[in-house]
Amino acid sequence: MNQPIQQEDRIINVLDTEERPRKPGMLAATRTFGWRSLLKIKHVPEQLFDVTVLPVVFLLMFTYLFGGAIAGSTGDYLQFLLPGILVMTVAMSTIYTGVDLNKDIAKGVFDRFRSLPIWRPSVIVGSLLVDALRYTIAATIIILLGLLLGFKADGGVPGVLGAMALLLIFAFSLSWIWTTLGLIIRSENALFALSMAVIFPMNFTSNIFVDPDTMPAWLQGFAEVNPFSLLVTAIRHLLYGTATFGQIGWVLLVSSIIIALFAPLTMYLYRNK
Repeated sequence: MNQPIQQEDRIINVLDTEERPRKPGMLAATRTFGWRSLLKIKHVPEQLFDVTVLPVVFLLMFTYLFGGAIAGSTGDYLQFLLPGILVMTVAMSTIYTGVDLNKDIAKGVFDRFRSLPIWRPSVIVGSLLVDALRYTIAATIIILLGLLLGFKADGGVPGVLGAMALLLIFAFSLSWIWTTLGLIIRSENALFALSMAVIFPMNFTSNIFVDPDTMPAWLQGFAEVNPFSLLVTAIRHLLYGTATFGQIGWVLLVSSIIIALFAPLTMYLYRNK
């Protein structure tokens, strides 16, 4: 009679009888996955190439190759171009949010994260918050280089900070589109190709490089409502110190609509993929 009881006691002693750790909260889980993204940058610093080298190349190339032909002087064109280069560079960088998620899916890490007892969106939100750091680096490099080249930010420090904040909000919303595609498209290369096929036409059919008034009438209408044009216009006027609430409001409205559409869709796919 005592033998079964003794065996049961031995089993209980072997098993961990301590209280199970509490489920991590929303902020703790998000912070952990944000730290994971930072470690990936630490171990693969080449990831910062698109936000450190490309902004310099774009600003110098477009200013000094096309400035004289488009605006008559490189100095005048720099005043027009720099806010657009800010938007173009950061918009292109948002693609990597979806690409990184697609890599996790291909490697099987995605399945492991989805099985953890954590706040589900923390995996994606943590990465998006760290991406904001990358966008800030790109924007800072472009603005500092522009000032060295002669750009005049008449809006002063408040204008610069406001422009960067608005840029980060829009970039955060745009990233949700790529996370949705990252969960749908099976190949990293296919995702990158599709994303670039969307980003490039949006860049060149906006007011980044030229005034829409110089475009054909049928293209002007699209350029004026292009979300990139709305963002560039607001950032230009913030840097010039002449921004209106309407210009900023349109960008915030578009960003809110994108998040409202694609954030729930991303999480639905994340739960059910």
